[in-house]
Amino acid sequence: SAQPTHLSGSTLCTRTFGYNTVDVVPAYEHYANTKGVGDAGKGRPSLADLHSILKPDPGRLRTPVSDPQRSNGLPEAGPEEAAGEPGRAPAPEPVRFGWVKGVMIRCMLNIWGVILYLRLPWITAQAGIALTWLIILMSVTVTTITGLSISAISTNGKVKSGGTYFLISRSLGPELGGSIGLIFAFANAVAVAMHTVGFAETVRDLLQEHNSLIVDPTNDIRIIGVVTVTVLLGISLAGMEWEAKAQILFFLVILVSFINYLVGTVIPATAEKQAKGFFSYRADIFAQNFVPSWRGPEGSFFGLFSIFFPSATGILAGANISGDLKDPAVAIPKGTLMAIFWTTVSYLVLSATIGSCVVRDASGSLNDSVAVGSPGCEGLACGFGWNFTACAQRQSCRYGLSNYYQSMSMVSGFGPLITAGIFGATLSSALACLVSAPKVFQCLCRDQLYPLIGFFGKGYGRNSEPIRGYMLTYVIAVGFILIAELNAIAPIISNFFLCSYALINFSCFHASITNCPGWRPSFRYYSKWAALFGAAISVVIMFLLTWWAALVAFGIVIFLLGYVLYKKPDVNWGSSMQASSYNMALNYSVGLSEVDEHIKNYRQGRLGPQCLVLTGPPNFRPALVDFVGTFTKNLSLMLCGNVLIGPRKQKMPESRLTADGHTKWLMKRKIKAFYTDVVAEDLRSGVQMLIQAAGLGKMRPNILALGYKRNWRTASPQSLEDYVGILHDAFDFKYGVCLMRMKEGLNVSRVMQAHADPTALASEQQASTIFQSEQGKKTIDIYWLFDDGGLTLLIPYLLGRKKRWGKCKIRVFVGGQINRMDEERKAIVSLLSKFRLGFHEVHILPDINQKPRPEHVKRFEDLIAPFRLNDGFKDEATVNEMRQGCPWKISDEEVDKNRAKSLRQVRLNEILLDYSRDAALVAITLPIGRKGRCPSSLYMAWLETLSQDLRPPVILTRGNQENVLTFYCQ
Repeated sequence: SAQPTHLSGSTLCTRTFGYNTVDVVPAYEHYANTKGVGDAGKGRPSLADLHSILKPDPGRLRTPVSDPQRSNGLPEAGPEEAAGEPGRAPAPEPVRFGWVKGVMIRCMLNIWGVILYLRLPWITAQAGIALTWLIILMSVTVTTITGLSISAISTNGKVKSGGTYFLISRSLGPELGGSIGLIFAFANAVAVAMHTVGFAETVRDLLQEHNSLIVDPTNDIRIIGVVTVTVLLGISLAGMEWEAKAQILFFLVILVSFINYLVGTVIPATAEKQAKGFFSYRADIFAQNFVPSWRGPEGSFFGLFSIFFPSATGILAGANISGDLKDPAVAIPKGTLMAIFWTTVSYLVLSATIGSCVVRDASGSLNDSVAVGSPGCEGLACGFGWNFTACAQRQSCRYGLSNYYQSMSMVSGFGPLITAGIFGATLSSALACLVSAPKVFQCLCRDQLYPLIGFFGKGYGRNSEPIRGYMLTYVIAVGFILIAELNAIAPIISNFFLCSYALINFSCFHASITNCPGWRPSFRYYSKWAALFGAAISVVIMFLLTWWAALVAFGIVIFLLGYVLYKKPDVNWGSSMQASSYNMALNYSVGLSEVDEHIKNYRQGRLGPQCLVLTGPPNFRPALVDFVGTFTKNLSLMLCGNVLIGPRKQKMPESRLTADGHTKWLMKRKIKAFYTDVVAEDLRSGVQMLIQAAGLGKMRPNILALGYKRNWRTASPQSLEDYVGILHDAFDFKYGVCLMRMKEGLNVSRVMQAHADPTALASEQQASTIFQSEQGKKTIDIYWLFDDGGLTLLIPYLLGRKKRWGKCKIRVFVGGQINRMDEERKAIVSLLSKFRLGFHEVHILPDINQKPRPEHVKRFEDLIAPFRLNDGFKDEATVNEMRQGCPWKISDEEVDKNRAKSLRQVRLNEILLDYSRDAALVAITLPIGRKGRCPSSLYMAWLETLSQDLRPPVILTRGNQENVLTFYCQ
């Protein structure tokens, strides 16, 4: 991806647009290191910079650029983004891993464990090949769904360190994220002990075989375990680079042991191996082992499922070191899903191959060979010249798939390599857990959700290694190794892992179902319903494995959840829980307007664009209502505002009469919106009241949507002044503005009776508009000319998510220069990809600065001619005198000063007609006219010129210069 390119210098703006402007073109650095909505973005001018009256600066000559920081988007010293902190030596580059080394290998090592070598052959004997495959595929279904959910969450913004905890806490909020973070870190610490004890037991068994125990069987496990975990700690403390090298070594050992086993299945069986039940590939052995043969207390489908399932876990090993990956958004999905695929293949191959080669019962005695077809011989082995009948009937056979855990070692070409594989699998899993636990815990400590743990948050070195966290993990692991009997703790670990799987799936489902605009994962191959199924099935499996351990896990989660809810930590990550509580409040509030009032209920009194729409009576401007209703539906607030002009006494009864009718009209049209009206002496003061008073608490509008004033040339000059004044008021109150123009106009009141009976409003014929029809495969064209914080992009994106607009292709046009088109296109494509909006078609307009055609310039001059003072460049005092009582008139100096900007609107209109004549919708960044510099008639002439002769609806949008898009998770 392209590094931040500094597209936002005033010189660049001058070269791109032909006049010096404080406004800046879109650029990476305006969005980098900001937390999202409300951040003005480094280098982007504020609304006040753009439209307030300019105060003369004695230190500078007359130039519209008042502040170098604002105009360049960068301080004069040079690009800060590139140089890092001024006056400070650049920090050493930390070690970062790609998807293979960082995620795939790490996950595969964590998924492969002792069960692959010691339990899978035995499970195949019990359940048969068919049901073993079913057990494997059921387990993998859960892990694959979780893998898809992790992929979606990890590609929804920049992922930092903290892995699973970071993903869940930033998606679902600190309550669930905090409890899972603590449990998950603890489970990983205990898993270090579990895998180490697995290794120590194998070493002890080898020592027992050679009669050379150190002390006694239990203490040997403790001694070997503590020594092993100390060595692993040393590898971890040496740094992530050494740890990654050790993991690759373990990976190679496991691959070699696996190849060694596969080679062993093809080598013809020796008499010794035949006595132990191995006869190479035979169809009748496969047929007999295909069906189940249940034995012993664990001989049931779910009994075996509970033994196998822990070996499918481990898919979070890559996500847990998210802070050490080069590009977590690419590495986590690719690496995790590839790891699941290859380990599944290995499990299926192993169960099928060993089930085709080895019989279930064998004595291991060379004396049991008989002639083929001997009388009194029962079982499959008789056909191969071996009689295992006696031990099979007494169930005392020591060998065969059902009895001998080391069958893989026996089948393989060279037995010790399988032992090496077991060592590799146990040690690599222990090492992965030893690294994961401190990394997750460090992130949790830094968020300060729980008391007394902040001490462990400190990082050391260029990778910010959590050395204190390593020591704590080591102490916990040693404590559990000293027990030397982990059969009681192992189920709790599986349950803790399942608990986090359930929450990951739930957080993916929850973010999708709340329809939050911030949920834009670039990984598309997930389903919210599959995620919900994954969450439910994880909970079911928790209870199937060990019901009491599931209850313990739930109890701990609920306790930690309650603590965070009680303490209410001071964090704001824009989680889907916040979006959900907002949506619920909004839906309940809208629902209340559908309920008839009753005396008992007398109550009068991370989120999308919340719109105050100046509709007048909503049925007068159905297209404006439908447009805003399309992108706010089930997502954010929509208020239809109406200003009743006249004396209060006269208008109040009308207000009471019509309000109910307008609400019913909105409900019939299926628009989720509120209707509100105010009585005022003129339109502007009424809109000022609405802007200040509309909304409730957090449910307040932040965007003013209104129609374009078509009759501005013939209307009274005061109404023109009021209309442009309303736009300035919106900017003064920090609102974004969305202005809509349609060729046929918006106001349909001429068609209706303007004073229709208010009670008949709901039953009247509904006018159909373009926003109610299927748009097909047209285009939505966005002209993102100036950086307004991203609102110009967000509204078309939200529109494109709706079914009727879903097939439309979205194209983004930005201004640029002909000699650096590729560079600028790459920078914008890179920026858009970070926003995860799915906009891939970007066009640079190098000809934006060409002179417009003379006939179009003439048309513009004719447009402003009736509004000119024609003062002949007189001094300011004379001009003010001439303009007394008609502030909308344009002086010759104002025409001259704004000439370049005026010509730009003419040229932009030519470009729009060239590129977007057949678009379904055109969205353009709204130009801003400065107060005191740009009379209302000149400003309206700009808007008229910019959007004239266009057939599709034109949406002129300007955010409030604060970010509404971010590429961060929090």
